[in-house]
Amino acid sequence: MNTVYKRQTVVIFTSALVLLIPLIAMQFTPEVNWQPLDFLVAGVLLIGAGLLSEFIWRKLNTRMYRIAALVTILLVLLLTWIELAVGIFDSPLAGS
Repeated sequence: MNTVYKRQTVVIFTSALVLLIPLIAMQFTPEVNWQPLDFLVAGVLLIGAGLLSEFIWRKLNTRMYRIAALVTILLVLLLTWIELAVGIFDSPLAGS
């Protein structure tokens, strides 16, 4: 198996493991109440950010550019996740 495909597989399985956290939490507490669309959106965000990061890692050769691009991807992911969860920017996408 090619190393690119191995890394992409790791990204997908890691995203799935992260999505297991709220799924398991839903079994023990009513405070975690995700709908199927929530899992879909979170999965798209996690897998998209992971695969984009893997692509950036392959294409950029300079260490500083890699770090800057990966930090940017992480910040965009976190800000989008937070906005969807609690609506810190009061956009139409806000979750509250």
